[in-house]
Amino acid sequence: MSDYDWAYSLVDSSRVSTFLISMLLIVYGSFRSLNMDLDEKDRKSEENEATGQSANVTINNENVHSIDTTQAMFLPVGASISLLVMFFFFDSMQMIFAICTAVLATVAFAFLLLPMCQYILRPCSQGTKISFGCCGRFTSAELMSFSLSVLLVLMWVMTGHWLLMDALAMGLCVTMIAFVRLPSLKVSTLLLSGLLIYDVFWVFFSTYIFNANVMVKVATRPADNPVGIIAKRINFPGLAKDAPQLSLPGKLIFPSMHNSGHFSMLGLGDIVMPGLLLCFVMRYDKYKRQSNLEATTSTGIPLPPTLTDKLTYFHCSLVGYFVGLMTATISSEVYKAAQPALLYLVPFTLLPLLLMAYLKGDLRRMWHEPFNVTTPKKTLLDV
Repeated sequence: MSDYDWAYSLVDSSRVSTFLISMLLIVYGSFRSLNMDLDEKDRKSEENEATGQSANVTINNENVHSIDTTQAMFLPVGASISLLVMFFFFDSMQMIFAICTAVLATVAFAFLLLPMCQYILRPCSQGTKISFGCCGRFTSAELMSFSLSVLLVLMWVMTGHWLLMDALAMGLCVTMIAFVRLPSLKVSTLLLSGLLIYDVFWVFFSTYIFNANVMVKVATRPADNPVGIIAKRINFPGLAKDAPQLSLPGKLIFPSMHNSGHFSMLGLGDIVMPGLLLCFVMRYDKYKRQSNLEATTSTGIPLPPTLTDKLTYFHCSLVGYFVGLMTATISSEVYKAAQPALLYLVPFTLLPLLLMAYLKGDLRRMWHEPFNVTTPKKTLLDV
């Protein structure tokens, strides 16, 4: 029976939760990214109508960050430096890490809660913004989501519960997928290939240099509670003793309901980085549908959809992500050791996407800035 333990582990509650939640976060973050583009397009359309300008709208959302080729190449280097800083100086800087993480998690979870708050307050609010001086102007839904987020972070600081930490990590995932963009398949390939090497090195080979698995050590190391540190300095020993250590929300943790003490862990990078690729292909699928619709409208002849048209790039990449995550899970159970998830996620998401783009004839366009529409210049011919 022990030879098939890896098969039983796939249906363990912790594994199933990891599969479902990670895929839902990617899908939801990708849709939030599309909705942000639609909102920006509607806002610019209203501005153009008010000023009497052309109705053609080019989406250029200033709130999002697009990764270029140079950033994609050097991001694994920056991630390695950050990992080493946390490995060597975590004890002396853990309060800074905890406070910065709490602030970022507060903003990210407020973004995650915003649609729910907008839906709840829609009947009794017109979306008018309230001024807070130099802090800016915010709607009632934004204030409600931020207040709930602050309350959740305070509960996490006071209890250190894994479920609250997971909620904050989910907010970070969705926010990063929604606000960070990959402009082309070239940048996506450079970024994911570099991060694959980064993940493999720090999981498999860091032990030979630093006598410890740097990635696992940093991911699983708890931080002292800022409340307990402050309580010690102001001489409140009872409060300092009761303050729990905090596991920072840089990962998702799901305990098993069947095996006590067993849990499944997945780093946020293993969700966000493939999620950026899936967000890119979802945007391209939408762009291609619009282009085909415009071509049909101009010619008046609808093109019959084929089987390859119905199978979108997003579907292909999402299935690949699931297969890669399952392969990583099987490997960790078979070898009884931590596995670099990107070693499996990147090939299973990127390679089928490249093959599918080649078969559909979209590889050249997707490789180089697929969303930049260039209008051909008109030339006058002398007769």
